[in-house]
Amino acid sequence: MTITPTRATSRNALQGNPAQHPAWLRLKQAATELRGLQVRDGSVPDDGNKAAAARHTDAIIEAVEQLAPLFEHDAEYLDKLATDFRRWRDGGFGVPDFLDSLLAFQPQQHRINGLQHLVVFPMYTQNGSSDRLVEAVLIEVIWPDFIGELEAGAYSNKLFVPIRFLDFTAGYDTNSAVLFPETVAVRETPAFTWGAIFADREAARFRTVVRAAAEITSLHLPEDAAALLDDQRLTQETFVMWDLIHDRTHMRGDLPFDPFMIKQRMPYFLYSLEELRCDLTAFRESVRLSQDATASDEVRKHAQLVQYAVIFDRIFRFAITGNRVRNYDGLGGQLLFAWLHQHRVLHWTDGKLSIDWENVADAVVALGHEIEELYWRSIDRPKVAHWLAAYEMLTKTLTPHPASVWAKGPDALPLTGLPREVTDQVMDDEFPLSMFYEALSRKMKPVIESTSGITGEAA
Repeated sequence: MTITPTRATSRNALQGNPAQHPAWLRLKQAATELRGLQVRDGSVPDDGNKAAAARHTDAIIEAVEQLAPLFEHDAEYLDKLATDFRRWRDGGFGVPDFLDSLLAFQPQQHRINGLQHLVVFPMYTQNGSSDRLVEAVLIEVIWPDFIGELEAGAYSNKLFVPIRFLDFTAGYDTNSAVLFPETVAVRETPAFTWGAIFADREAARFRTVVRAAAEITSLHLPEDAAALLDDQRLTQETFVMWDLIHDRTHMRGDLPFDPFMIKQRMPYFLYSLEELRCDLTAFRESVRLSQDATASDEVRKHAQLVQYAVIFDRIFRFAITGNRVRNYDGLGGQLLFAWLHQHRVLHWTDGKLSIDWENVADAVVALGHEIEELYWRSIDRPKVAHWLAAYEMLTKTLTPHPASVWAKGPDALPLTGLPREVTDQVMDDEFPLSMFYEALSRKMKPVIESTSGITGEAA
């Protein structure tokens, strides 16, 4: 079913929160019970559990059919979803295949502020559950007018769907902040046409972590940056703008590799640089938009806020979140902090953190140019030579582990072997935390852990 995206179609958002609907509560309970019978690949192999699995599946189907009138824009998807559940049940609960319903779910076709979706799939959740279990989630689109203005102009991104949580099953009671079609259990890999990001969770984590970090480091926040900590809606809309530009950057620029490079086996610091490149592009474009007299007041205001968000989220949350095993987002945060410190626009003096806001934008943009120059030159380089050049760029700012083989230089690496032999020499924690971050991490760890499962309602 295709609908024309108008504000009138968001009427389901005006009927209250469907998370209180009795059919949703039954669906969520049935999905939770069914999850307990599944194994890692999503199947239910134990014959003794299949009768119970069938009962839970029937309850899910019945609930989906009862809820479907609230989501007329997803009529085809919900119809095929029920069919996929029946096929899985009737086939004996083998490895699930929900390709037909996945192909029918196209949220990018109607990005309307407040439009709600019911999403149910056997899937894993990034930074959540690595098992393909049944997940059920109620979501609401975030699409303010100024984002529509940006997307309709120079920042077109037809795949991008910013959303917020209404309710969810256990796989999302975690650090997962994305809804990606590639996580769904299917018989074959389709062409992916959308990607959804929970801006409310990103904003809520940011507000919680940055508030604590600013207090711990005695950082004085500019007035407009401080406003982010007090206003969930303002912050999540800022993250939507950041994500819009970040997401489209993965497919743009002088790219010496497949932009979906996670499919490739590379040293993890290459992923660090790619994610940071996209963030710094969002920063650079936000600097430009904040000074663009032809842009709307809302665009200019949020463009300034994106700059604060990129810096604070990277240096306070990314750098010390997660473990130290190939933590590519952590490394990107470490690099940004060290770069700003060594360019003397960020200072840690007398136990206090300060930032020269008049000069910080130039320094951040300069780091982005360094990465873009690396990419541009690497188009003419062999793969391993690109890896070595990237490592050299990193070590101009960050100090590698004293035991690192890579730090000893190319002569210490098995360069005549297969590329994976070179990758295998990268330590799990090739660039350990600095003394500053070791101290900050000890104080911030409880705060960061407290944000697991957070939503905008809880922030």
